[in-house]
Amino acid sequence: MEAAALAAEAGDGLAFDAWRELSAIVDWVVDHWQEPDAGIWEVRGEPRRFLSARLMCWVALDRALRIADRESLPAPVEAWREARTAIYDAIHEHFWDEERKAFVQYRGSRSLDAAALLMPLMGFISPTDPRWLSTLDAIGSELRSDAFVYRYAAPPGGQSIDGLQGREGSFTACSFWYVECLAMAGRLDEARLLFEKLLAYANHLGLFSEELGFRGQHLGNFPQALTHLALISAAHRLDALLDQSHT
Repeated sequence: MEAAALAAEAGDGLAFDAWRELSAIVDWVVDHWQEPDAGIWEVRGEPRRFLSARLMCWVALDRALRIADRESLPAPVEAWREARTAIYDAIHEHFWDEERKAFVQYRGSRSLDAAALLMPLMGFISPTDPRWLSTLDAIGSELRSDAFVYRYAAPPGGQSIDGLQGREGSFTACSFWYVECLAMAGRLDEARLLFEKLLAYANHLGLFSEELGFRGQHLGNFPQALTHLALISAAHRLDALLDQSHT
């Protein structure tokens, strides 16, 4: 739905059959967004109500409403708006930990997840909202090692929710998401420093894998498209905000 909205904004429009299929997907989201899931990372543990899934369900509804309005397309907009509002309220009510001052990984959890970095990137929350800024600080404190950002971590003394022992490398897309969030929060010098550090870990062709290990070695899928999309997005945002800061 995000891709479809970007296409519509670029002036490509949507064919009748395409909109009918997309509308069916959005209707499905309205009916199923509250169900447990495996989250963006497809964890091997039991299904839970992950923040990442609720967030992207909100994105699907928000973008569908944008398309319907922009293209004057038929849609059950009232039902879609009600569901979008319900998800928004649920995230702030059930995924915000008042004691930790952070949005948590899944409902009932106290753990953090770097997927929360998508919240301002997807337009769900202001990048300078106090709730978001404290979440960003918590992610930087608990899930970051220098320029490396890890997807999630097991609770102290516990086992990770994915059911696997040991630790994985940092997830490179999350590291670039973190850079972009820093830039959006106005922390441009810090964002630029971390961005330039990350670029130093590219291979001789300027490419990245899915993860970076403890010694900076490339791990997982290679080359990883998600990593490079996150890199480009962070570079574009950082460049634009640096330009604004110099005018």
